[in-house]
Amino acid sequence: MESLTWTLFVVLTVATVVVVLGSRKKKSKSSKKLPPGPRGVPVIGNLLELGKKPHHSLARLSEAHGPIMRLQLGRVTTVVISSCEMAREVLQTHDLLLSNRTVPDALSVLNHNQYSLSFMRVSPRWRDLRKICNNQLFANKTLEASQDLRRNKLQELLGDMKKASEVGEAVDIGRAAFKTTVNLLSNTFFSVDFVHSAEEAGEYKEIVVSILKEVGAPNVSDFFPALRFLDLQGIRRRSVVSVKKVLTIFRRFVAQRMATREGTGSNNNDDLLDALLNISQDNGKIEMDKDEIEHLLMNIFVAGTDTTTYTLEWAMAELLHNPKMMSKVQKELEEVVGKGKAVEETDIGKLPYLEAVIKETFRVHPPVPLLLPRKAESDVEIGGYTIPKDAQVLVNAWVIGRDPKKWKNPSVFAPERFLEMESEIDVKGHHFELIPFGSGRRICPGLPLASRMLPLMLGSLLNCFGWRVEEGMKLDELDKEDEYGITLEKSQPVRIVPVKLSD
Repeated sequence: MESLTWTLFVVLTVATVVVVLGSRKKKSKSSKKLPPGPRGVPVIGNLLELGKKPHHSLARLSEAHGPIMRLQLGRVTTVVISSCEMAREVLQTHDLLLSNRTVPDALSVLNHNQYSLSFMRVSPRWRDLRKICNNQLFANKTLEASQDLRRNKLQELLGDMKKASEVGEAVDIGRAAFKTTVNLLSNTFFSVDFVHSAEEAGEYKEIVVSILKEVGAPNVSDFFPALRFLDLQGIRRRSVVSVKKVLTIFRRFVAQRMATREGTGSNNNDDLLDALLNISQDNGKIEMDKDEIEHLLMNIFVAGTDTTTYTLEWAMAELLHNPKMMSKVQKELEEVVGKGKAVEETDIGKLPYLEAVIKETFRVHPPVPLLLPRKAESDVEIGGYTIPKDAQVLVNAWVIGRDPKKWKNPSVFAPERFLEMESEIDVKGHHFELIPFGSGRRICPGLPLASRMLPLMLGSLLNCFGWRVEEGMKLDELDKEDEYGITLEKSQPVRIVPVKLSD
């Protein structure tokens, strides 16, 4: 089934869909003013217009139909938001009515949708989990206490790059960043490294990527709920395999730690797993069971590793294509940090051009191009149109970051734009021109950690090494094409050679 195209899937299921839907009652005409949109074909609606890169396809459609646009994707009414003004309405003004999610069938496996902080309904349980993330896992106090850990993992990354530079070996920079990020998280939570080599990092990365691709893939089961039991594309079947692999890792760690605590009666690790287990055994206001801990860990690891990795990989690709910009950021690093030294967290606020490079990377290559889908709890009036109850709402952060009404020369990678602005634009959900982490109550809880890790890794890699493409490869072969999943992956990995800087 995997070898068939999306179009063929639709064609093969149309006959079944017609039978399923043939007996439905005709709806009475509505007086609601629905958003405009392209005319669909019977039964399947606008499905064929999504293509392999929905963020691109929806951007083109919005040029014709406007910043708030309606599509019919099978049985699912979908409203697409393509401007910062409309995004503000969805993510801030009407956040309360648009905070819940449409849940992909791929996440229904092993009841993960019931535990996933990213997809579970806004509820007292969801609020408890957000409090745990905000007040303990990603609180400033916690992050300050774990600075040494990040410093150690960063030194390991630079050590790997040093070895490669000594023999002129090309490195997969995304895989190297992934190894650093996943080991940072695993040490923060479990006091151990998850992966010990680039090969292990690659294997684990493939599992994470497979989960995100299955969740983001256009799925007949999502567009025609009556057909879910057929799993026509095998997405749920493949998701079960990948999710089990990840959950097995966390279950092993949790079980080992619980056994140790029961045996010794102590919690000597003093890491975040101990903190979560303390909460689960506290009998206080917030309750957690073992399943919730395991699924929360999976949520954090899958979401946190991939987005950070891709952003760093995109930033390196853009700088390699713009050597003047790379020289400029390296000069800033040399002046502030000292040539050849790793960046410290106290340095980050003194590196405005590095920060501008990261913001510009977020603008051109947002890690989650359509953010995560929202669902209307009731009819919502936005921009003079009605978003009907139960409609799916997508915010196209990719096209918002390329809006010519808001950004001069939007297709050009130009970090300087952020230094020339009269007022600062940040990525914390306050400025809707730039919302890589979302906004409102559903903003990514890992933002505080990502805000530290990205400048540390990118800045240190640029300050400690020069970079060139591997032998026999031309710079223009280092493509900047993206590949859609939930996250925005590069279609080709960035393989480059670190070069020791001269004194």
